[in-house]
Amino acid sequence: MGRHLVMKASRYAYARQMKRAKAYTRKLRTNLGRVIREVERQGVVPELGRILSVCKRILVQRVDDKDKIYSVHEPEVTCIAKGKAGKKYEFGQKVSVAVLSKGGWLMGVLCIPGNPYDGHTLQRQMEQMERLYIKKHGQKTIHVDMGYRGHDYEGEHPVIVDKRRCGKTPKRIWRWMKRRAAVEPTIGHRKSEHRLKRNQLRGTLGDSINAILSAAAMNFGKLLGFLLAFLRKLLNLLLQDKRQSCAA
Repeated sequence: MGRHLVMKASRYAYARQMKRAKAYTRKLRTNLGRVIREVERQGVVPELGRILSVCKRILVQRVDDKDKIYSVHEPEVTCIAKGKAGKKYEFGQKVSVAVLSKGGWLMGVLCIPGNPYDGHTLQRQMEQMERLYIKKHGQKTIHVDMGYRGHDYEGEHPVIVDKRRCGKTPKRIWRWMKRRAAVEPTIGHRKSEHRLKRNQLRGTLGDSINAILSAAAMNFGKLLGFLLAFLRKLLNLLLQDKRQSCAA
């Protein structure tokens, strides 16, 4: 019955018949309330306690509410506005990525739940980078996009926020600022080729593990590419020496 109501509401919403879609949504809400009250009358078993609390939140939430639940099995999922015409929203967790300017190696990956403002994630990301990389290699310059304006970082490393026009920015610094755009295809490859787009692990811990494994897979892919190029070059040198010896 519930599946049939969901299908009808989705079809009416797709056909832009919103009154009929809202009527079926009200029926779904009514049925959910009846099920919750029936379970409470019969006594809540420990296994159903978590699901029952999630169902109660779904029952009372409205369209304009914050911190809504989008998935029963993963209530930590948040709605992230992309601001793009082709894909306005994404559902999941935010992942902060720190990439080296040379080579595009992924050095820092941090899954941040709760959909915070991008600028308010820089401090946590830099704490991870200082622990993993900067302590060994000294002071570095941080290049971020315009979404990090008004960031919360107060460390010793200079932060350069990207802008639309060069203006009075020196060409040397402007080249490094434009190099920051190389992180965008890196994120795209992680989504399409390294399973970052759809996570199969459960909970916020599973989100963090999936983000780290995706970055590790991409770095290992780069290493395998370098190893393959080295072996190919070595094989060419050996074949060249063999040809010279045969010719002699």
